Amino acid sequence: METIISIDSITQLHEICGYEKPTHPLVTVMDISKINPVQEKTNVRVRQGFYAISMKSNVEAGMEYGRQYYDFQEGSLVFVEPNQIATYNITTKGKEAEGWLLCIHPEFLRGSELAKKMDYYTFFSYDAHEALHVSEVERNTLNNLVKSIQNEITQNIDHFSRDLIINNLELILNYSNRYYSRQFLTRTTKNKDVITEFHNLLKDRFQLAQLEEQGIPSVKELATSLGYSPYYLSDLLKKETGKGTKEYIQEHLLAKSKDLLISSEESVANIGYLLGFEYPANFSKFFKNMTGITPSKYRHVN
Repeated sequence: METIISIDSITQLHEICGYEKPTHPLVTVMDISKINPVQEKTNVRVRQGFYAISMKSNVEAGMEYGRQYYDFQEGSLVFVEPNQIATYNITTKGKEAEGWLLCIHPEFLRGSELAKKMDYYTFFSYDAHEALHVSEVERNTLNNLVKSIQNEITQNIDHFSRDLIINNLELILNYSNRYYSRQFLTRTTKNKDVITEFHNLLKDRFQLAQLEEQGIPSVKELATSLGYSPYYLSDLLKKETGKGTKEYIQEHLLAKSKDLLISSEESVANIGYLLGFEYPANFSKFFKNMTGITPSKYRHVN
């Protein structure tokens, strides 16, 4: 049976990493080169109870990882959301790498305006091979913001501290959004290949035999088939085409629905089954939400 290590607090994280005691119970900035785990583990599954952003420098330029490529040797950024299960190597090997690990517990953000916007930063749900690769200028900008947070948690806490830490965190996230947009743009040629592959996959999955047998494809299914996380694929599509994965699925499903309603004599209920809907009512609801009229009325007026 697979063992999953749960790390629920900043203090527990420091203990596992053999790091000095944290100066703040809900926020930490750790120097990656100084991590010295009490017990080395490889390929261990970890569930952490806080947001984590890690910057690692001195990675090999041009290295292929999964289906993505490292664009720069200056550094790569990985984001992990609370309760996400990720695979780590807890080891002292590779200490030539430099960088930092910024962790913030959700309790620290509770009640703030940023807490309400965290779902907007979809890169927290990206896979590790979809990391953000930054230039030297971008890395320096992020490093300075992290240093500001570190200064706040290592000096005497006052009633300004929380706001300043949250403000700097939000700047980090907004800059990361900008840099991811740049990364999508610089990979336009490669992205077009992904989009072509995506459209071919959609075309195949919307064959009637496939729909009837496997049901309507989900965002996760399509992303996994292409080797991406759901949010990354959807964000990539939006940057390149203006539409996300869910919109493409709905468009294909609607087009298939209209074709069958006009060209076949199957009942509306049976068309729903053919398209992969479990219940006829679900098909009728989907069609009316998309067009404003019921499937029966559409068939009648066309």
